[in-house]
Amino acid sequence: MAEHIVVKPEKLAATAVGLLEQELVVPNLFRKEGFDQFRGAKDDTVNLTVPGLLPFHDYEWRSGSAGSTTPGTRAAIQYDEYSERKIALSFGGNVYSAVKVTDEQMEMDLAGWSKLLDPQVRAVGRGLQRRAVKTLVDTPFEVTIGNTVSNLRGALIEARRVLNAFQVPDEQRIVLVGSDFEAAMLDDDKLTLAQNVGDAEAVSALRNATLGTKLGFTFVTDSTIPSDTAYAILPSGFVFISGAPRVPNGAPFGATASYEGIALRWLCDYDTDHQEDRSVVNCFAGFDRVKDPLVGYNAATGQEFVTSSEYFVRGVKLTLDGASDYPAAASELATVTGISDAKVWTPTGAKAETDPANA
Repeated sequence: MAEHIVVKPEKLAATAVGLLEQELVVPNLFRKEGFDQFRGAKDDTVNLTVPGLLPFHDYEWRSGSAGSTTPGTRAAIQYDEYSERKIALSFGGNVYSAVKVTDEQMEMDLAGWSKLLDPQVRAVGRGLQRRAVKTLVDTPFEVTIGNTVSNLRGALIEARRVLNAFQVPDEQRIVLVGSDFEAAMLDDDKLTLAQNVGDAEAVSALRNATLGTKLGFTFVTDSTIPSDTAYAILPSGFVFISGAPRVPNGAPFGATASYEGIALRWLCDYDTDHQEDRSVVNCFAGFDRVKDPLVGYNAATGQEFVTSSEYFVRGVKLTLDGASDYPAAASELATVTGISDAKVWTPTGAKAETDPANA
């Protein structure tokens, strides 16, 4: 008699979370934190036969509370129909994918959970990616360097100058570039990027996206950020918080797993009335940015001082077109760092290469 093949949810969940990590670019550039420290915290600060795609969903945080869209009642999650494949296209977030699978689909089409978990995990991964990109795009950068297409190398030198003046470490500096920005860089013979990713390295979205290093930056490309934009950032400037909620006591089949600082949960049960399996993959996730006070020096008194306000200085925004934006010369930030609209980088001039901050 043949032995029964037992599907262990823990093993499948572990495989799934490893796949999830490989799918992420922008979230993997952020500093990762678990969500345990937030427990109890106030305010919880088309039709082609190809592998299926599933959309992710956000579940309203604290659904059913007085301030939610459904006060007094927990909202029902939305299930998607999986087909092979017909495309139908803070801390406080719950990114999930939920799907129902009929007995016929499971027996005749899927032949196991691994095939279904793949698109579910990819859906959750896209949800995390989009949320990370939104955090990045919505960040109030203190400096925007515009019209960089006229002098890309000079603009990158200026970004380095600004970050140095902003007193941020020079390790792990990354330039995340959109697709048009990448094309402009690759077409610039002054920015030949040395490829530093060996074939022997494990394949992941982040490694595949790495263009090379230059001027003290590692360049990474991503198609989900604005195409004409680049961000010179430090990973420590952003935080990606994730966690796997517990497996409920009433769940007959479920597991949690974590890998490289990312955690998720998989739950599965059976709807006898409709003869369908229900599979839910989800992840608690939050994204935030880090602001810093700066240390200034008063030459008249010979005393250092700490700024009264905090600023986002762990990054600089660059755009192919458009105007530059620097702090006002009279502002506290300009006084402390020397970075101001009195000395805005321009892409032209006799000293454009040697002094990219010429005015």
